[in-house]
Amino acid sequence: MIEITCGQAWRLKHTLLPVGKMFFNRFQLLSAVCLMILMAFYFIDFSKYLGEPPNITPTTPEQSHVSRSPVTRHLPLPGPCTCHQGSTILKDHLPKEQSEELKQRRAREFQQNKIRTTSVLSRLLFALPNSPLQYPIQGYTVQPLTSTVIPALGLHAEKRNSYKVVLSVSKGILTTDIPHQNATVKGSGENKLIIESSNLVLLNNLLAKVSYTSTVYHINTGDLATLQFENHEAVFPIAIKQPQIPVLYDIGTDISSHVTITTKTFLRYRELKVLLDSIRKFYNNIKVIIADDSLEPEPIHRENILHYLMPPAQGWFAGRNLAVSQVTTKYFLWVDDDFVFTEKTKIEKLVEVMEANPELDVVGGAVEENQFYFTLIYEEGEENEGGCLYRMSQGKFHSLPGYPQCFLANGVVNFFLARTDAVQKVGFDPKLQRVAHSEFFMDGLGSLLVASCSHVSIGHQPKTADSQSSTYDKYRIPGENDEEFKLQLHFYKNNLKCIKYG
Repeated sequence: MIEITCGQAWRLKHTLLPVGKMFFNRFQLLSAVCLMILMAFYFIDFSKYLGEPPNITPTTPEQSHVSRSPVTRHLPLPGPCTCHQGSTILKDHLPKEQSEELKQRRAREFQQNKIRTTSVLSRLLFALPNSPLQYPIQGYTVQPLTSTVIPALGLHAEKRNSYKVVLSVSKGILTTDIPHQNATVKGSGENKLIIESSNLVLLNNLLAKVSYTSTVYHINTGDLATLQFENHEAVFPIAIKQPQIPVLYDIGTDISSHVTITTKTFLRYRELKVLLDSIRKFYNNIKVIIADDSLEPEPIHRENILHYLMPPAQGWFAGRNLAVSQVTTKYFLWVDDDFVFTEKTKIEKLVEVMEANPELDVVGGAVEENQFYFTLIYEEGEENEGGCLYRMSQGKFHSLPGYPQCFLANGVVNFFLARTDAVQKVGFDPKLQRVAHSEFFMDGLGSLLVASCSHVSIGHQPKTADSQSSTYDKYRIPGENDEEFKLQLHFYKNNLKCIKYG
């Protein structure tokens, strides 16, 4: 059957009209136009002239006939990514004698990561038009090894002497009722189920009772089911997931049951005491957790202060990991040990933003009325080369609904309120001892939803001539080896080709 839209016929008519006027009267012209339309669709592909979408159905010799099968494709493999001008090419910072070995190890590890993070459900599925098949297109989720009815299976076809439907899967089995008469069922309890009947109502009743059961235990995977009727074929996803037990926090009635304050200190006890005094000025009972890797620790004995001593000079992120691991409240507030609470340090306002936006994981504030935030522009690259990353300072997205003073970003300053369980899942890489902050948000890209707010701020203690010792500077200020190590870590751990800090 040949189909043409009114718009296409109109455009075709007016294309041919000047020629037609030369040879035909109106009646003859209309007849000729119709005849030429029929001839055109037999001999000419007008799709390229009339703006039709390209045919995405494969056209191999075996499929050159008219096909109603859907197209299923894997996502295309990423091509080379583009390094922003001024980027650091990470492979140039690998030790030359270990370069090839590191590349090979990274490639093997990346393949392992792909196995853990991708599944058959990442395949692109294209539904072709005019199908009589009915099936679920999203949201059908089953527990592993558990029989679950497939909802909405059905056939809507014109009158026939017999109807035959084939349903197949690859990671499970299919079952349905066994009819007494007027229908046959083959393959119940197997991965291919064939239902045939002369009665469409009976066939649809059997389809409505089809169940899927996965045969291999997996906590998060999927299957693709194929449903066929005559030349029609549909493919739909089945998500196989082990349900997670909720982890809820009793937030109580006051701020101390909502939030724990965390900090990391190293050889800065004078600054730490100023911070603690300022906290107690505004929050009498809130718990404070201190991770301390000082060379010669000093005791801190105060109410609701947990002081955890670490081996000396373990570093910035190791201390963050320790402090956050001991938080038992829904949120924690991260502060540096040389910050100071002021009247504008309203933790309650940050909690309000988080509670109003449950999808948020991190909300940053301002330090000395200044906001620092950034966006991360990440482009996947070829597997062997790695991706390209650009940290764009002061980059941001749109504002939060109802909170015009807050906007979404990818990273914020060291003063932030965070959802405890979300941050614990990402963690802080303890390999990064002195050069670290943005790296936490890089590891959390795609996992943490981050915002920055200007209406809550904290102060910064002024630096004095004797506030930092040469010993402190020796450990705090990164050397060339630290910078090189961080670049090598980005090459291997984050599978990056290049990185730029803007």
